[in-house]
Parts: sequence; C-alpha cells; structure tokens
Amino acid sequence: MTMTAPHPAIGRSETVTDTLDLRQARHMQLTLDQDPTLGPGDPLPPFWHYLYFNPQIKASDLATDGHERLGRFLPDLGLPRRMWAGGSVTLHAPLPLGAEVTKTTTIRDVSRKNGRSGALGFVTVAHDFSHGGQHCMTEVQNIVYRAPPAPGSTPPAPPPAPEGATFSRKVTPDPVLLFRYSALIFYGHRIHYDAEYTREVEGYPGLIVHGPLTATLLIAFGMEQAGGRALRRYEIRAMSPLFAPAPFWLEGRAEGETLSLWARTEAGGSAMKVTLFLDD
Repeated sequence: MTMTAPHPAIGRSETVTDTLDLRQARHMQLTLDQDPTLGPGDPLPPFWHYLYFNPQIKASDLATDGHERLGRFLPDLGLPRRMWAGGSVTLHAPLPLGAEVTKTTTIRDVSRKNGRSGALGFVTVAHDFSHGGQHCMTEVQNIVYRAPPAPGSTPPAPPPAPEGATFSRKVTPDPVLLFRYSALIFYGHRIHYDAEYTREVEGYPGLIVHGPLTATLLIAFGMEQAGGRALRRYEIRAMSPLFAPAPFWLEGRAEGETLSLWARTEAGGSAMKVTLFLDD
C-alpha cells in the first residue's frame, strides 16, 4: 500500500505578542452599536481576540482578492479561495484588556479531497494564548480551500435551520458594519466591502458577512441567556455565507448544560451553528 507523506507545513509554528488595546475594544463596542463601557483590566469579551494578533502584511504582499498571499505561513494548496469554517475555543483564564498577550500558532493538519463541488483543501490551525506565564485560551481553527467558481455558478443553498428556538433576535447587516469590522481586524478580503468584485469574480449575490463577526454576535446573544453562568468552551461551525444587507436571525435554545445557537437566513437556512458549554 502506498502511504502519502504528511504535508511539509504540518508543525509549522509562529509566535506573536500583542497588547489588548482598550481603544480597539471600545471601537468594537461602537461598531456593534454599544456604548464604549469597557475599562482597563476588564476581560476581553468572547471571540474578540480577532481584533488583535493580526499579521502585519504590506500592500505588495496581498493577493488580488485582498488576502495575504499564500505560502508565507498558511500553505498554498493550489486552491485560491479560502474560508474560515469555524472551530472551537477553550477558556482557561480571562484575557484582561491592557495586558500583553502572546499567541503561538501551529499548523496541526493539512489534507485534500474531492467533494461534490470539486477539489477541497483543509487546514487545521491551533492558537494558544498566554499572559503572565499562564495559558489562558486555546483556539482550534478550521480553514477550507476551494477552487474558483465556475462561470455562472451560484452558491449552494444552506441546510434548513433548526426548529424550536426559545430566543431570537433580528440582525440587519449593512456595508458600514462590514467595513468597520474589516478595519478593526486589519482584514483586506474584498468580499466584505467590494460588492462589484464579490459578484463578478467570486460569484456571490452580495457582500458577505464575516464568519467571525456572525460567531461574535451569536456568542454574545447566547451569553445574555446564560443566567450569569461562566463560559468555559464553545464550538463553531460555519455552514453557509450570509449576505448584506439581507436580514438574518440569531436564535437558540438551552440543551442541558449547553446553549445551542444558530444564525437563520430569511429563507429559513442555517448559516452557522454555535454551542456554548457553561459552568454549573
């Protein structure tokens, strides 16, 4: 039997240190239409770490889609479209605003396969965050690579959203929200602010809501329902894109010690699922 050698990128690692700047966090509150109430030493809200630790990429190192060119850290699999597909986060200790935090990123796995939509690549990345010598948080991130869309193709329909929600909130994303979030996370992917490019090159009907932004909204909404219980872990699965300015709904229900949440499109599709694991 022929064995396939592991991809050479597996085990690749890099470390970056950043300060959890209070001004950046308050700008995130404003972007989400909240009063800027956070203060020094307050814990960073869940999934707001995307505001920090972002690669410092020169304009000449960007691809035509606004992403960093592949090959510096993430491997080039010959599939130019890549998307954040979710993952999981385990919390060990708070990350205080104003603190200096170190993030170590390691590529855990790289694989390829052929799906119904063509060739696919999968990269699993682990991010470990520490502060003051203490390991505070681990994120396992899943990234999917795809080939360019065929001319005239349309994105597949999302699966149906779960039923039985006990809490729900309508969200209407707009281009300004997407632009401000892109700026906060120093993210140049054009699908979030360049409507012409998104339609004509990527084949989508409109600007795409960032997956991490949708996850942030779902987690925050879930924690409003948590009754003061602490969050110790959460899992995220991105299933289908959301398009601005079409409204969508944050929905969920309690399931034992967990909260199950999802983003539902106006047509009833499921765009993302999030599970929150709470302390008793």
